[in-house]
Amino acid sequence: MNLLNATTRYYLFLALLLFAVGSVGLYHGINWALRTEVSEQLADRRRELLAKAQANELAPVSQLATLLDISRTPRPLGFRDTILLDRIENEWVPHRQLTFPMVVRGEGPVWVSLRKSLVEADDLLGVVLSVMLGVLALLLAGMVALNRWLAGRLWAPFRHTLAALRRYDLQQHRPLALPTPAVAEFAELNQALNTLSQRLVGDYEQLREFTANAAHETQTPLAIMQAQLEQLLQVPALAEDPAAAPLVADLYGATLRLSRLHQALSLLSKIENRQFPDAQPVRLDQLLAEKVTQFEPLFEARELRYGLNMNGGPVAVRMHPGLADSLLQNLLQNAVKHNVRGGEVTLYLSAAELKISNTGPAVDGDPARFFERFRKHNAASESPGLGLSIVQQICEYYGFGLEYQLGEAGTRHILRVSFAAAAVSPAAARGAAARASY
Repeated sequence: MNLLNATTRYYLFLALLLFAVGSVGLYHGINWALRTEVSEQLADRRRELLAKAQANELAPVSQLATLLDISRTPRPLGFRDTILLDRIENEWVPHRQLTFPMVVRGEGPVWVSLRKSLVEADDLLGVVLSVMLGVLALLLAGMVALNRWLAGRLWAPFRHTLAALRRYDLQQHRPLALPTPAVAEFAELNQALNTLSQRLVGDYEQLREFTANAAHETQTPLAIMQAQLEQLLQVPALAEDPAAAPLVADLYGATLRLSRLHQALSLLSKIENRQFPDAQPVRLDQLLAEKVTQFEPLFEARELRYGLNMNGGPVAVRMHPGLADSLLQNLLQNAVKHNVRGGEVTLYLSAAELKISNTGPAVDGDPARFFERFRKHNAASESPGLGLSIVQQICEYYGFGLEYQLGEAGTRHILRVSFAAAAVSPAAARGAAARASY
């Protein structure tokens, strides 16, 4: 429920309550006023009859009985409501009645009942209630219509701001450019959001520049260290010192791990900064076959059985060739590193998806946690734990679907990449295949 509807609901409830109370009060007030008026008319008639009786100006009781309800036996005195049959309309009609005693000279006391119909009063009450209910209905309908008009007109700038925020992407490297609406509150909100986005873009650009500079400045020293350590390992004197050789070997291994970590973080930074704009049809079927051939020594070293199923024909997807290579490289490395000796790796490729299934140590919990950076299956592993993070970033970059599933009591690891939405047409796939054949 939005804010305007919530406030309108309270206003409608208040209006309904006030009109209900007002209608009841008005009904009883008008009813009391009408009955009081009728009672006053009956009282005036009584005073007139009593005055005439005292002045001996009344006709005999026998004649008065044809005009008035006169009884020689006592009756209850005072005002009361009664219902009498209207013989003309043949229906019961409410009346206001006043009974009082009167002494007729020469005939003694009699009891006279004066009556006046209340039909007019009831009709008036009905008209008043009908009008009140009609006004209430019109007011409620008017408030609902006004609410819809306000939601469609006055709140349009707010909805425009929300739509702009949903579409905003910091990686586009430009701040928001929200307009200044006529409503002061919305104008102040847009101005604050514009200022905030400018600061975010500035901070993001500084962070991106720092990351790029750091990656560039550390690349050369790492390469120099690695080359010098390789030369040091080949020095004959090092073999004569049993204590120094392991230390240099450990230092060389640490340098290699640091170099791999640097490359992985640099690749993640480039993907996040969208530095791979050149997308083209890439033959994933050919690239996957090449990668499997490259990994065959690793399969044999770990005694892994593997199967490759690409019966669907050529598969071409628009993406950067370097990212396509990195995607398959990290998926295959993950399937090999986190496998068990004598296990298996199954690869399936179609125009809709790439699925890699491998055996591995039993794990439980949500497998999506392995997409987090520096998250490892085995904490003692020398892997930096960035392979699946790179895969996730590449899939997000191109809008691919990525899913990690566990089967067979957690010992079967299944990674599925769905790129059906990003796959190129069959004609483009045939064109990519034709270009690859030359």
